[in-house]
Amino acid sequence: MGQGSAQLTSGQQPAPGLTHRWRWLLTGILLSGLLGGAWLHTPVDPELLRQPYSRVLYDRDGELLSARIASDEQWRFPPSDQLPDKYVKALLLFEDQRFFQHPGVDPLAVAAALWRNAQAGRVVSGGSTITMQLARLLYGNPPRTYWWKFREALLALRLEAQFSKAEILQRYAALAPFGGNLVGLEVAGWRYYGRSPTQLTWAEAALLAILPNQPSALHPGKNHEDLKDKRDRLLQRLQHAGYLDALTLQLSMLEPLPDGRVPLPDLAPHLLNRLISEAPGLYRYTSTLSARLQRRAQQVAINHSERLARDNVNNIALLIIDNQSASTLAYVGNETWQDNPLYGPAVDIVRQPRSSGSLFKPLLYSVLLEAGELLPASLVLDVPSWFGGYHPQNYDRHYRGAVSAEESLLASLNVPAVRLLQSYGVGAFQQKLQGFGLTNLFRQPEDYGLTLILGGAETTLWDITGAYARLAAVAAGYADKPARLLTTPLEGRKKPSAIPVSQGAAWMTLTSLRNRPDSQLFSSQQARTIAWKSGTSYGWHDGWAIGTDGRHTIGVWTGNASGEESRHLSGTTSAAPVMKDLFAALPLHAWIATPTHALRQVTVCKADGYLPAGNCEITTVTAPANSHFSKTSPYHQRIFTDIASGQRVNSQCEQPSRMNSASLFRLPPVADYYYRQHQSVQAPVPPWRHDCQPEAVQSRNQNGGRQLADIPLFELEYPTEGTSVIIPAETGGLPGRVVFRAHHQLPGMRLFWHLDDVFIGETRHIHEQAVFSNFWQHRLVLTDTEGQVIERRFTVLSPDGDSTGQANLATFP
Repeated sequence: MGQGSAQLTSGQQPAPGLTHRWRWLLTGILLSGLLGGAWLHTPVDPELLRQPYSRVLYDRDGELLSARIASDEQWRFPPSDQLPDKYVKALLLFEDQRFFQHPGVDPLAVAAALWRNAQAGRVVSGGSTITMQLARLLYGNPPRTYWWKFREALLALRLEAQFSKAEILQRYAALAPFGGNLVGLEVAGWRYYGRSPTQLTWAEAALLAILPNQPSALHPGKNHEDLKDKRDRLLQRLQHAGYLDALTLQLSMLEPLPDGRVPLPDLAPHLLNRLISEAPGLYRYTSTLSARLQRRAQQVAINHSERLARDNVNNIALLIIDNQSASTLAYVGNETWQDNPLYGPAVDIVRQPRSSGSLFKPLLYSVLLEAGELLPASLVLDVPSWFGGYHPQNYDRHYRGAVSAEESLLASLNVPAVRLLQSYGVGAFQQKLQGFGLTNLFRQPEDYGLTLILGGAETTLWDITGAYARLAAVAAGYADKPARLLTTPLEGRKKPSAIPVSQGAAWMTLTSLRNRPDSQLFSSQQARTIAWKSGTSYGWHDGWAIGTDGRHTIGVWTGNASGEESRHLSGTTSAAPVMKDLFAALPLHAWIATPTHALRQVTVCKADGYLPAGNCEITTVTAPANSHFSKTSPYHQRIFTDIASGQRVNSQCEQPSRMNSASLFRLPPVADYYYRQHQSVQAPVPPWRHDCQPEAVQSRNQNGGRQLADIPLFELEYPTEGTSVIIPAETGGLPGRVVFRAHHQLPGMRLFWHLDDVFIGETRHIHEQAVFSNFWQHRLVLTDTEGQVIERRFTVLSPDGDSTGQANLATFP
């Protein structure tokens, strides 16, 4: 060992100064590591990461439906959860081959860049990794200086420490510039190629991988040859790396560059606007819509808009719902002929409250079936009816006397519907409608009154189509769910209660609606069974058609967004043809199978559909299994006749052995009068034998008069008890008169009229009496020669609603 060397021998200790320095060095390294680690993992400023993204709407398969530009006027779609494999391979090969190995900064790439810059004498390469490029984009593309490069490197290290490699790629792809105001891979794919990046070819993916290096290279007027050469060289590198075979490379290099920008699709603008208002915190909306069906629905609406515009019907809205999944498949919020701005094409009519017309009638029918209030065969009266000052009329201005509940529904008769609603109760029915998901019924029941069933309330196309879809879903045994728009439901939404009818009542209601007399509208679709209801609002403002084939429910509204009327508007002629063409675009489905477990058989009188009391011809009908229909026939009467003469007798004037028993179907006189005009004539009631008298009891009925214990032989059609009458003056200021009307079932019977205990006339055959009366409360009494008496009280009002006698008179309409 040389003299200049020194060794520590056994038992010797290092010098105190050396040990002290090592400790400080190790402590410094440890503290630096701790501080560096803490710095790396300190969350990146959220404001730096936050970007003003565009709002984008996709269909259930990821196809773009509509988009809205970001607040900074850039088309910047939110980051995608998955990037196409072709693009990732092309991007990494072109920009950052060691992306998955470096921590955000690639020392080899930096060294190579410094060497190239030194040789060139200027900056020709930055050596930036994808993470550093992302940092630069987050900083807003600052000047290319060494200071900013250093800051970008520091931010890249922090990004790598806090995000996965996949997340970094997704963020870069969402923020990379692609020329003009196009930011991000997603919008670039749609604007340059008209499709999602997941559907790009190798040539297209390669171009989009290199384009952020030269964002303006695709601008019209630029020399595109250099860009194509760069793309082709990248394709060759991809083939050399084993990603492409020789044939794919050859075909890819033949693909031209895009020669312009493709407009973004805008298939569901109203739905996107709705989702933005309902979920403003989201930027990417994945809907349940089918892009294919949405295009078809939009085209159907466009095709019909020209036809309807000729009738001054300028707006169409429609929905298609899958009953099984409750998914909305098509949503056309508003279509106008040639998108005329005069007709409010931006208004989302799907959400606009409009008069419901007669669309609530099937819902009332289903509720009454469920409650055991009627059966499809049960007769309901269709006669002139007054409810205070309210006098409903049928659309055709005719009365049928009595019709089955099912026939009344199919013909959409107004008078029977109002009478049924009065019997059931407006408030009770309003609650049931809310149970069907109708959200616009927020007023008190008395505000709607009986007009609730005829369009006196408002609903939206969204609510009413959803209600019919739920009715069909329950009928088919599907889960009862409200219609949805998004594949993932929004949080915080209250789960609705089940609709207020069972499977049996739902199925019976829709089965009745299958048999519409105007169903020839769908004669070209004979293989398809459709249950549907049309509706037209008072004043010709809204034309509706809602229908279901069991699997799908379609709702169509036609009218004017401005509320302007059109005398040519009708649910049947305006909206139903649109619905027909929409069903033709759907796959065929068999009608709903009969849910035998949800139904039961009931024995009823064949003539009127009520339970027999031992005095009628019977038949068997279907009822909901859980309903409790208990109404016995009110229109069958057992009578006894003299065997010899055939005249009516009773036990007070004839021996039982000399009497025949018979059951007669008899309607009340007013109903009988109108019934005879549409149906076969009922057998006349035999007259009483001269020595017999009716078994009369003087009992006051619900209208305040007196009648026989059995069905009366005559009735007052007008006025009803408590009626209020307003009578304007006749031409020339002469006092007007009000026309009262009665009906008697015995031909030639005389009626005697008394007003306020004063005899005012006698009628025979046609029982009408024109009455002059002052403004006050009055009492009208009618008697016939058999001694039957009817009494009514009514009030004559002045035109201002007063009954003190200060106005002129006229004939009641």
